[in-house]
Amino acid sequence: MQVGIDSFAAAFDDSRAVSPQERLRNLVEQIEHADQVGLDAFGVGEHHRREFLDSAPAVILGAAAARTQRIRLTSAVTVLSAADPVRVFQNFATIDLLSQGRAEMIVGRGSSIEAFPLFGFRLEDYDALFAEKLDLLLKIRESEHVHWSGQYRPALTGQGIYPRPVQHPLPIWLGVGGTPGSFARAGALGLPLMVAVIGGESRRFRPLVDLYRRSWAAARARRGPAHRRRAFARLCR
Repeated sequence: MQVGIDSFAAAFDDSRAVSPQERLRNLVEQIEHADQVGLDAFGVGEHHRREFLDSAPAVILGAAAARTQRIRLTSAVTVLSAADPVRVFQNFATIDLLSQGRAEMIVGRGSSIEAFPLFGFRLEDYDALFAEKLDLLLKIRESEHVHWSGQYRPALTGQGIYPRPVQHPLPIWLGVGGTPGSFARAGALGLPLMVAVIGGESRRFRPLVDLYRRSWAAARARRGPAHRRRAFARLCR
């Protein structure tokens, strides 16, 4: 079992006496302390609201990478629907290099919607954006040169995506809430699952986790032994 912490980088406490620059400095120091006491992972969320300072989590994790030795550094989550998968991969590949192979990302559609109008996306395309961008992100992870086309982003015609990370493959988890289709998608893609239980009883997620496992098993049976070995290696990271 691994133990870690996720933070949403709140911009202020109840007293509102701490400045944003002090809050961010304190957050990096907290990640450094978590590393020193032996925690396994530290995640930083992504929000685009006044109450939070985590609109650029990769920058925070990059600062932490330079001040830690063993703790794994992850997003919690990256709102992939409103991001460019090329830039997301480049950011976390850079963190992976700075940390000597300790970066991970958890990608999801996001539990809040402010990123969509901010970056010019339609909320009506909520799931289609995520599905397409996840497909591209996984192709970038697998190949240095990518041929790809989609609806929401200009095509890639063999361009190289750099830098490449230390880890191959760079760990990518799928962050999900309570939507059955999201659990099934994670299993079908052979991706590790991060269940975001923000409220309610965790036992109600058991049927959804069972759905994830069934989807994983069905996809594994279709893909054959070589893929099963790669998928198991990813799951165990």
